Amino acid sequence: MRLLAEAFTRAGIDDATIDARLLLCAAAGFDHSALIRDPDLPIEEKAAELALAMARRRLAREPVSRILGERSFWSFDLLVTPAVLDPRPDTETVVDGALEVLAERQGEALSILDLGTGSGALLCALLDVFPQAQGLGVDISKEACAVARENLSRCDLAPRGQVRQGSWEAGLPGLYDLVVSNPPYIESDALAGLDPEVRLYDPMLALDGGPDGLTAYRDICTLLPALVAPGGFVIFEVGQGQAEAVAALMTGQGFENVRAKRDLAGVERAVMGQRVTV
Repeated sequence: MRLLAEAFTRAGIDDATIDARLLLCAAAGFDHSALIRDPDLPIEEKAAELALAMARRRLAREPVSRILGERSFWSFDLLVTPAVLDPRPDTETVVDGALEVLAERQGEALSILDLGTGSGALLCALLDVFPQAQGLGVDISKEACAVARENLSRCDLAPRGQVRQGSWEAGLPGLYDLVVSNPPYIESDALAGLDPEVRLYDPMLALDGGPDGLTAYRDICTLLPALVAPGGFVIFEVGQGQAEAVAALMTGQGFENVRAKRDLAGVERAVMGQRVTV
């Protein structure tokens, strides 16, 4: 583990020690507690070879979650493939925001729509915290839809969650109490400067937000009056510095009580608004 961590550090990889521990434990088939109990625990030659193979992938800047094929998000270990965005802890701010605005309705049979569902991370988390809710995830990617369905099944949420392939411009049935989205929001000119873990391994479809990063927000906001039930809410994840612009788009479509919610790093990461009750 020490040798792997040193190699990762020399390569300029953040969290080198954590990554080394995760890969070694996965390769050897034991958990962190076993490593603490017996730091001199021998590992078999095949496990050592697997750990080195994983390390080579990490040195090529492939994220640990993609090497292992899983990412922890909310209370779940979700399947991650090259077809989907690697779920980030920052995205949990959207779930926190939903709990905040719908606290008094947590036990109701809410309807939830996740636009651009990707791995289904948001949909799974929201169905978990709203135990009577029904949800629909929409994504243009057939492969992403397959991953989202698998994650709903993994989390025992498939009976309450559906996934539909298509664009968010396509007609969607009914009105929803909660609409969420983590759309692509990176400015096109900034894509080349992203960390290699993102630039080389996340699907470009989930990253490129157009010239100013706001293309998807404009498209979705024009649809919101036909998607959100009176008194319902919409919550977007946004990039750093985008909260004010996205809030203005929501206000322009008649949403009220529009405000930003900060993530654990203090960045305005989610923007929330409510449709006027009529």
